[in-house]
Amino acid sequence: MGASKRRGTTRAGRGTISAARLAEMIEEATVDAYDECEQATGWFTKLEEHLDLPFQTDVLGVRATVEAIDLREDNRIVAVCRRGKAKQAIAIADLALPTPKPGGAEWIEAYRHWLGGL
Repeated sequence: MGASKRRGTTRAGRGTISAARLAEMIEEATVDAYDECEQATGWFTKLEEHLDLPFQTDVLGVRATVEAIDLREDNRIVAVCRRGKAKQAIAIADLALPTPKPGGAEWIEAYRHWLGGL
């Protein structure tokens, strides 16, 4: 999604998405998804399409690079983070987002909202 179509606004460094846009994003990610596996695949696809990778963030106070995202067999979407030779998968819903946020981060926010974690 191009920057001109992003409708989130920033307040005090934290992005907010209108309720209407959230509903639109949730519909877009889960359309024709009939079970948990299909819904997770829909969200993963949207994140893969829109999230600008790689980006730097802090993981437990340490700078790390989010290199990729992955969909696990248990339907969890994780961020694959690296620092040097160490690699760690962190649930994308739990990932701290840097300021400024990477392009496409509004999809993480929408996913969190859908999960009930905003």
